[in-house]
Amino acid sequence: MVRTLAPAKVNLLLKILARDDSGYHQLETVFLAIQLGDTLSLARRNSGITLRVDGPPLGPLEENLVYRAARGFLDLARRDAGVEIRLEKHLPVRGGLGGGSSDAAATLRAMSLLLPGWVEWPELQELAAGLGSDVPFFLSSSPLAMAWGRGERLMSLPPLPAAPVVLALPPFGISTPEAYRLLDLDRMGHPGSPRPAFHTPGTLGSWDEVAGWAENDFEGVLFREFPLLQRIRRKMQEGGARISLLSGSGSALFALFAREEEARGTVSVMEKAFPETRFILSRTLEEFPDPILEPGVES
Repeated sequence: MVRTLAPAKVNLLLKILARDDSGYHQLETVFLAIQLGDTLSLARRNSGITLRVDGPPLGPLEENLVYRAARGFLDLARRDAGVEIRLEKHLPVRGGLGGGSSDAAATLRAMSLLLPGWVEWPELQELAAGLGSDVPFFLSSSPLAMAWGRGERLMSLPPLPAAPVVLALPPFGISTPEAYRLLDLDRMGHPGSPRPAFHTPGTLGSWDEVAGWAENDFEGVLFREFPLLQRIRRKMQEGGARISLLSGSGSALFALFAREEEARGTVSVMEKAFPETRFILSRTLEEFPDPILEPGVES
């Protein structure tokens, strides 16, 4: 059996650019992985794929990214085998934290350990890109990376020192298509092509440097649509956050702090100010966790 963590991500930068010929928006983003995540357990079986999800309903299992990742791996392998998967969901759906994409990447990593040598790394990367825009990041070597295009063009960056981060999980989600629809409608009334923020930084020297350019293009329109989000972010900034932003297309927000005591104090204050919102203290990652192969597993 293989056990692994599927960590969440936040976006230190998210610039939404013009649509390409296929109708998808190009983007420029900086991904950062954090310790909070879902957990997966995978065991080899003779045939078939079974998936058990502990957590909120996620729709038909065959459409789940974990199932699709496992199916894609076995199709590429062209060998007889099956897998039994248990997914423990801790990350919210429609929160902008990349939970489904991270689950898919974690499945690919785990199956590569469970069935070593069955699928080559370039094939695995191509499979990841086909599963979703964020999946290649979670399959990459660094928990800090810049991405272009739809998120599949990556440049890994040296990780910054681990820092405490507070997540705010409001009592509602925001679907990515709806967020883009609202952004497009807003931009129709403000002509002009959105510009990239910057190009190919070699390193990010410090959290203070990151704070100088961190932004998310979704915030303007989504804060107007969901005023609670702006109130939460403002309160976290008042608590001394170095960086506080919406993650992805929301609805989750995050705040990075210099010291854990500040982060803990902010959680205490925020829980009283916004009792309907869930606040979680976590940390940024300096490396992705490796899947763990338990002794006695047949491969």
